[in-house]
Amino acid sequence: MRKQQMHLMAFLLAGPTCHHHGMWRHPETENAFLDPAAWEHVARVLERGCFDALFFADISSIYDAHGGGYATHLGRGGQMGLLDPLPLIAIMSRVTQHIGLGATISTSFHHAYQLARVLATLDMISNGRVAWNVVTSAATSEARNFGLTGLPDKNTRYDIAEEVLQACCALWDGWEPDALVLDKKAGIFADVDKVRYAEFEGRHVRSRGPLTVPRCPQGRPVIMQAGSSARGRDVAARWGEIVFTLQHSKHDMQVFYRDLKDRVVKAGRRPEECAILPSLDPIIGETESIARERQAYMNSLVDTELGLAVMSGHLGADFSRFPLDQPITELDLDPAVAGSMDVIVQGTKAANLTLAEAARHFATSELTPQIVGTPESVADQLQDMFESEACDGFIITPTVFPGSFEQFTRSVVPELQRRGIFRTAYPGTTLRDTLRMTP
Repeated sequence: MRKQQMHLMAFLLAGPTCHHHGMWRHPETENAFLDPAAWEHVARVLERGCFDALFFADISSIYDAHGGGYATHLGRGGQMGLLDPLPLIAIMSRVTQHIGLGATISTSFHHAYQLARVLATLDMISNGRVAWNVVTSAATSEARNFGLTGLPDKNTRYDIAEEVLQACCALWDGWEPDALVLDKKAGIFADVDKVRYAEFEGRHVRSRGPLTVPRCPQGRPVIMQAGSSARGRDVAARWGEIVFTLQHSKHDMQVFYRDLKDRVVKAGRRPEECAILPSLDPIIGETESIARERQAYMNSLVDTELGLAVMSGHLGADFSRFPLDQPITELDLDPAVAGSMDVIVQGTKAANLTLAEAARHFATSELTPQIVGTPESVADQLQDMFESEACDGFIITPTVFPGSFEQFTRSVVPELQRRGIFRTAYPGTTLRDTLRMTP
C-alpha cells in the first residue's frame, strides 16, 4: 500500500457539458450555470467531501471549425465557457475555507503582469487556495477573439508560456512577506527595501514591476498543467505541481505516469512535487445493474454530430468533410494539437472505430474512463489504479450536474476514507498545505 493518500479534484466548466456531452440533457441536471448560488453550492459540497480542489476548464470562444460555423456546437450544447471562471472562484472562495480553487487562463492571450496581479489577488482573498491551470491555447477561434489572425506554432506557444511563468514568478517574488509595515504612529506604510522591481525581459515577454499586490499567502499560486505532447510533458515536468491528464485505460495511465515522473526527476525536482491526476467519470448505482442501466441511459443522450463538432474544435480540423463510416485511424489529418489527437487515437485504434463510432465514444466521456458500479466497487477501482502507480489521485468529472458530485461525496468518499486512502480533514489552510508542497 502506498504511504501517501490520494488526491481528488473536481472538473468544472461554466456551460452545458463537461466531458460527457449529454450532461445538460439529463433530467436531473439543473442547468443553473448562470446562477452564482449554484456554484457556491457545488463548492460547499466538494469541501464537505474534503476534495483537494476544484478547477474550471475554460474555452474563450464558441468552436466553429465544424462545418464552417458554430451552429452545431452552440445549437446542440457543446463545450463552452459561458462565464469567466475568475469571478466564479472569487465568489466560491467566500463560502468555503479549505478547498483549493483553480482557473484555466491562457498564456497566449494575457500579459504576465495582468496574470500575476489577478492570481495574487485571488490567492489573497481566498487565504492561499488558488491554482492556475496554465494553457497555451490552440484554437484559431480563440485567437481571433483576442484580435489575432492565428496562433504561433506549438513550440513558440510553449516558449511564450514559460516566459510568462518566469515573469509572473519574478513579479510575485518582488514582495517580501513582511514588506507591509502599517505603522500608524511612525507613518510607515511599507518597508520599501523589501519591495523590488521584477525587471524581467525575455524574448517574448517583458515586465518591469513591481507588482501592486503584496506577497500572497502561498507566495505564488499552485501551478497546474495538462500537456500531452513531448514538449507539453517537459513543461509540466518543470512547472506542474498538479498535472491534469486524459488517459483511456489503467495501462495508459501507468505509461504516462512513469514517463512524466522520470521527466520531473530530470528537471531537478522530486517525484512527489508533481501530483499526476487523470480524469475519470464515475457513474454510481445502488447495485451494479442499476449503475450499468444509468450508464446506458446517460450514454444514450449523446449526439454524434455534436461529438464531431467538439472533436473539430479541439483539433482545429473540420470532421464534417469526412465520411462517417471511415475508420478514424485512416483520416488524412494534420491536427493543430498533436497531443489531443494522440488521445483520440489511443482510445479508438484498438477497436478500429469509424468516425461516427469514434464521435459517439468521444462524446460519452472524451475518452476518459467511465468508472461504473456501486460505491464499494467504484472505490475498489480507484484504489487499484492508485496503488498500481497509475496516478496520484483523480480529477472527477460529472455526468449529471451537480448530482454526480453530491452522490460521489456522499457514497464513494466515505468508503475511501474508511480504507484510509483519503483524508478525513484538511491538514492546513492553503492548497499547498493540502498537497503537502512548498513553493
